[in-house]
Amino acid sequence: MQKISIDRELNSTSATIIWNMVSTPEGMTRWLADSVTQNGDSLTFTWGSPYDHHEKRTATILQKKKNSSIRFAWDDEDGMDTFVEIKIDRSPLTGEFMLHITDFTSPEDREWLFDTWAHNFRRLRRSCGI
Repeated sequence: MQKISIDRELNSTSATIIWNMVSTPEGMTRWLADSVTQNGDSLTFTWGSPYDHHEKRTATILQKKKNSSIRFAWDDEDGMDTFVEIKIDRSPLTGEFMLHITDFTSPEDREWLFDTWAHNFRRLRRSCGI
């Protein structure tokens, strides 16, 4: 597996709004999946309609630092070396908030994963303007 890192500047000065978008099921539903639910440290992501193409994946929250980062691992992937981390940081140059994404992929899925994250960022901007 290859580690990828993606940085995006956000159009928001509110750490609370950004944190809610990256760390709550309601926020994640607006940009990461069609539906996200949480039960304890378990997250369930659903894409598509149950009556059409439908994909569901579960993940376990490994670490959550309020107003800073969330890290989770997909339950269907082996080993604890892979995870998804969404980290909030403030750019020292512009003062704007940044999202730092760390994710892992196989070499043949690398481009697909970058495209998926680009799509997620477009959804984030469209749904809440950040």
